[in-house]
Amino acid sequence: MADVKKMATREGYGRGLVALGAEHGDVVVLDADLAGSTKTGMFAKAYPGRHFNCGIAEADMMCVAAGLAASGLTPFASSFAMFASGRAYEQIRNSIGYPHLNVKIGASHGGMSVGEDGASHQCCEDFALMRSIPGMVVICPADAVEAEAATKAVYEYQGPVYLRMGRLAVPVFHEEGFIFRIGKGEILREGTDIAIIANGLMVYEAMKAGEQLEAMGIHARIVNMSTIKPLDEELVLKCAQECGRIITCEEHSVIGGLGEAVCSYLSETYPTPVRRIGVDDQFGFSGPAAEVLKAFGLSAEHIVEVTKDFLK
Repeated sequence: MADVKKMATREGYGRGLVALGAEHGDVVVLDADLAGSTKTGMFAKAYPGRHFNCGIAEADMMCVAAGLAASGLTPFASSFAMFASGRAYEQIRNSIGYPHLNVKIGASHGGMSVGEDGASHQCCEDFALMRSIPGMVVICPADAVEAEAATKAVYEYQGPVYLRMGRLAVPVFHEEGFIFRIGKGEILREGTDIAIIANGLMVYEAMKAGEQLEAMGIHARIVNMSTIKPLDEELVLKCAQECGRIITCEEHSVIGGLGEAVCSYLSETYPTPVRRIGVDDQFGFSGPAAEVLKAFGLSAEHIVEVTKDFLK
């Protein structure tokens, strides 16, 4: 594919927050001493009176966010995915999920692509944790434009949302002005031989794989499934019926994420052969992001090989 502009999805999150701050006085932003990394610093600079640094205390931050939401404000609580979903799980479950408060959790640095930060920070369990909380919406945008649009969309949604972004700059393929719809997938390439359903940075890898497969005479449908919960079941079923086989791709464990959501739905509705590409029940290691992703098969090349084998 042609060279395209690259930008981290966390940048889109920061831009989205600034745009929301200009339009809505009820938007407040919290961070856990990571404003530079999560890009909430952009909001802090524009609206210092509505930004709160809670320090390295994610559990406290989530409870503060819950209190602000109960008071009628719309808080965006931000930290690294490992700490937002892991360290503060109990507070999210009991103080945000249980009373179904209008808190938006902005989790950056998700997945293996944090690279050199290593296994302690390579969070590949967050989709599973957040999906298990009743009423929680779980979203993983594919590029910075979609991340900005998703940030604006989750403001309009009443209820708790987990929005996962990445550290790594990734290709931007959505046009400015893109409208994000919670719970709706997006067909990026048509095909009927197989459907490849992906989210996050794996969407662009799936798009590259689709081009390579096309050159081999394999017509793959490429789907961006940014919302993991609620899953776009109508689109998943359509892919199963029209393509016959499905591959899921995610920068997350194969346990509890997009692949499992697709399999769970299809097994009870329209049994379909599925292959899951993700992290195979193991921890990561420190290294340059591109090398780590390649080592775990999170690449267009691996998608192509899995597709060819699946279609034999």
